[in-house]
Amino acid sequence: MAAFLVSAVFNDAHAQFREQPFQQQYNDNPSAQTDTVESMFSLKEYIGGLQHKNTLKIGTMAAGSAVLVGGCQIYNEQYWKLPIVYGTIGGSLGAGLVLKNKGNDKAATWCFVGAGVAYWATMLDGVINFEKDAAYPHPGRATMYSLLVPGLGQIYNKEYWKVPIYVGGIVAATHYYTDFKRNFERFRNIYLEATNPDIQYTGPIPADQALYYRDVYRRYRDYSLLAIAAVYLLQVIDANVFSYMHDFEVTDDLALSIGPSVINPPSIQMASSNNPTPFSGGSAVGLSLGFSF
Repeated sequence: MAAFLVSAVFNDAHAQFREQPFQQQYNDNPSAQTDTVESMFSLKEYIGGLQHKNTLKIGTMAAGSAVLVGGCQIYNEQYWKLPIVYGTIGGSLGAGLVLKNKGNDKAATWCFVGAGVAYWATMLDGVINFEKDAAYPHPGRATMYSLLVPGLGQIYNKEYWKVPIYVGGIVAATHYYTDFKRNFERFRNIYLEATNPDIQYTGPIPADQALYYRDVYRRYRDYSLLAIAAVYLLQVIDANVFSYMHDFEVTDDLALSIGPSVINPPSIQMASSNNPTPFSGGSAVGLSLGFSF
């Protein structure tokens, strides 16, 4: 039971507070404190994890594997996947470079896209196979799922009703971004054409009007991009927070009790304006407000 005591003190008295609680040191060894940013990723720890000398957190594994491709598969001891990973990514990149040198830009672009998809799939595979026997829900896994696939963290947390909200928000913001970007480029080109002294502009939209709409659509385009980032970040935070709160329960067995109370503090010194001499051990009458759960 947590009790909150409200007391009425007479004769305009005021309490004298102790200074000790405000002078407490909660870390006996300040030199042992480390910066949180510095401890987020350690290359030595990551290399040790790949050598299976120590265990890695899922975030550390994913961050290191984002640079050292295939690190997830090495840590998960799925070495047979490495030829597939390197062959797919390396082959797609190599084919794209060859096609680009030959002038086939369209085919080269698709090869580069394929390499990106293979890289993304490698990261997702590593997260899926990370410590399969870990207790459910795993907050790190939920977070990485949402980072890699928007809405997948909510599916992992079994909060399926949130998926249409976040995915729909990203799709809608992307649609508006594309539309505003197209209109921005349209009015930008009109403005450049209308203000070009080397050509005779005969379009129906004057330069000042084109400038106005160019700035409007550029601003809306930027707002849409911010909306995409905001919804994406929100669903990542949501997946992380609600995976932590998965086992948090609020029962209906709550009780509130209010009653009179006599407070007898062990040692309180009080000084009255009429009697400057401190006294101790005095009692106070008040109310006791208690919550039980």
